[in-house]
Amino acid sequence: MPAMTVNDRPVFFDMDPDTPLLWALRDGANLTGTKYGCGTGDCGSCMVLIDGAALRSCLVTIAEAEGRFITTIEGLSRDRSHPVQQALVAEQAIQCGFCTPGIAIAAAALIRRNPDPSVEDIREAVPNLCRCGVYPRLVEAIKRAGRVSRRRETISAAPAPGIDPEDAARVVPALEGGVTPDNLGGAETED
Repeated sequence: MPAMTVNDRPVFFDMDPDTPLLWALRDGANLTGTKYGCGTGDCGSCMVLIDGAALRSCLVTIAEAEGRFITTIEGLSRDRSHPVQQALVAEQAIQCGFCTPGIAIAAAALIRRNPDPSVEDIREAVPNLCRCGVYPRLVEAIKRAGRVSRRRETISAAPAPGIDPEDAARVVPALEGGVTPDNLGGAETED
């Protein structure tokens, strides 16, 4: 039973070890912010942080993820206050939103290691595909997130999530105290 830490909580997946991490997160842990786009690692919709690196979860098995620290979009910032999330909203760099979680994860990894990225740094570190074509605004949003993380700027334009985290946890069990056999069926947590 592969075990790992997902969004700061220990999780054990009672699934085939060859199961892609993407499906364990979505189906076993009900963390549906990680999207299935292509299944071949080309689009980046399924990006998660694994030990701080942005990786495509469709290409990583749960056996390969065993013992590692996984952060999904739900764990990046529960109140959407991460500079990348704030900047994506403030720069209107979100259209349909399908690719946004993967982009936010890739951008967060970049900003963490390089808070003052060049346009080329951004293009290299955030190879995600966006069907809506928000690339120019995306570059501006990531540059702005870097300024926010360096404390050169603040953002007040991004709205609050609109739902109290405790209310959300009643609707989405994965947000409340972790994943348990009682609330999800495919994963177990250890508290």
